[in-house]
Amino acid sequence: MSSLSLFLVVLLTGIVLVVAGLSTALLLAPRSFNFQKGEPYECGIPTHGTSWMQFKAGYYLYAILYLMFDVEAIFLFPWATIVRDLGFQGLYSITFFIVILGLGLAYAWKKGVLKWM
Repeated sequence: MSSLSLFLVVLLTGIVLVVAGLSTALLLAPRSFNFQKGEPYECGIPTHGTSWMQFKAGYYLYAILYLMFDVEAIFLFPWATIVRDLGFQGLYSITFFIVILGLGLAYAWKKGVLKWM
């Protein structure tokens, strides 16, 4: 079997499985129509006023920075498992990686992104 035919088989199998799953869900899922399903939900408390309100972009930036450093910390685990095999080149590369992360953190700190209020 060539690479192209194998790709097509996998692609078609994926499409068929997705369509079959969605069709089964549409046919078998219980349906209930009521007014409460269309309302915005906030921790069981009824909303007051409009749901379209402004919020500080600082919360968003804080969350993005957290995710960025969280994902970058995950990159350290594979390096730590083979650190002895890498030698000094691995040490230099991970030092460079951590310095770049530190510069990004210093830049965010200087811009005031980490201030909560």
